[in-house]
Amino acid sequence: MASPTPLRRQPVQQRSAKRVQKMLEACAELVDELGYDGVTTTLIAERAGVAVGSLYQFFPDKRAVVQALTQRNLDHFMTEIARRLDEAHLDHWWDGADVIFDIYVEMYREVPGFRRLRFGDEVDLRLIDGRRDNNTVIAENMAGLLADRFQIPLEEIRLPVAVANEIADGILNLAFRRKLFPEETVISEAKMVVRGYLSGQMETAR
Repeated sequence: MASPTPLRRQPVQQRSAKRVQKMLEACAELVDELGYDGVTTTLIAERAGVAVGSLYQFFPDKRAVVQALTQRNLDHFMTEIARRLDEAHLDHWWDGADVIFDIYVEMYREVPGFRRLRFGDEVDLRLIDGRRDNNTVIAENMAGLLADRFQIPLEEIRLPVAVANEIADGILNLAFRRKLFPEETVISEAKMVVRGYLSGQMETAR
């Protein structure tokens, strides 16, 4: 079972925290170059410019490094959603779907390692939290944020957010991994489908 806190110990000093971040950045670069299976703790340490023993002070194995990297990506994802929703001043929470899509696509194209790992499914369907699958963790995070931002009951949107997340995941898989159609075309289709589902569900519930 994966642990939601993969670090053996939390870095206390700023120097240690920077060292851990260097390890995560090195891991992301190597995953882009070699894929998860090609990465080793020795390679991560060498790329980060630290001793392997230093890496093991914080991480028990390669999986834990990737788990911490995935959690960092999820934290970035949620922070960006919150920031951009505040800037957008949307009338309805489901209008935020396009914002969320845009952030995900940007991360896929720009964040080292994300193209290969995404939110951990390439390694383990329960990489982020061993008690729940990765998509559930992401959907619960998004539902909580949206409920807070738009002052609506969490239970009202948990299911539609979970369903929309699964729909988006499937269609974006068609865009990014199967390469059958132009990416932008499939992304536009995904936005249209998710918007249509969410707005329809919410109108029906009224």
